[in-house]
Amino acid sequence: MAFSADELRVLRRALANALHPTPLPEEDVQDCLRLAGAVDEAASEAGRLRAFLLADLARYREALPGSLAGYLELLQDALAAGYDPRPDDLAALRALRAGPVAAALLERCQVLAERSVRARLAGRAAPVTAPAPRSRLLALPGGLAAAKEPERPRTPSKPDAPARPAAPRERPMPKPSEVFPPRRRPAPTPPPEERAVS
Repeated sequence: MAFSADELRVLRRALANALHPTPLPEEDVQDCLRLAGAVDEAASEAGRLRAFLLADLARYREALPGSLAGYLELLQDALAAGYDPRPDDLAALRALRAGPVAAALLERCQVLAERSVRARLAGRAAPVTAPAPRSRLLALPGGLAAAKEPERPRTPSKPDAPARPAAPRERPMPKPSEVFPPRRRPAPTPPPEERAVS
C-alpha cells in the first residue's frame, strides 16, 4: 500500500498524537478520518482483487489443457503472493506433469500444501494473502543480476524413454504465396482513339 505525501503527513501527526496525547484540532481529526476511510477502501479493493484473481485462476484451471500457459503463469504469480494451492490445483498439475514447468510447480505445490495441512493440524491458520498483479519486474543487465545465472525450475529426472516419432501431418503447411497469390498487373490500356470532330 502506498501513501501520498499528504497522507503521510496526516499519518505522522496521528502517530505523534498517539505518542504524546494532546487535544487535536477539528481539521486534524477530519484528516485522520479521511485517511482511515482511504485505508479501509484500499483493504476492500485488495479483497475484491483477490476474489477476481482466484476466480480467474479457477476459470483457467477449468479450461485446461487449452489454457495451460496462462494457468501456469497465474498459478506461479499466486504462489509467489502466498496462495495456498487447493486440491484442484494439485490434481490439474498431476495431469500436466509431463511438462517441465508443470512438474516443477507440482513439487512446489505439494510442499506448500503439506506445510499448510501441518499448520492447520497444529491449530494455527496459514496466512492468506492476495495474489500479486500479473505484471512482472524484469532486472536490467548489470549489477548483481548479471553476475548470477538465473535460476531455472528444476526438472525431475526421467528414465530415458524411446522418442516417439512425430505424427505425420495430413496436409503440408501452405506457403504464403499459395495463401496470398500475387496480384496480377492489369494489361496496359490501348491509347484512346482520336475522334473526329464533326
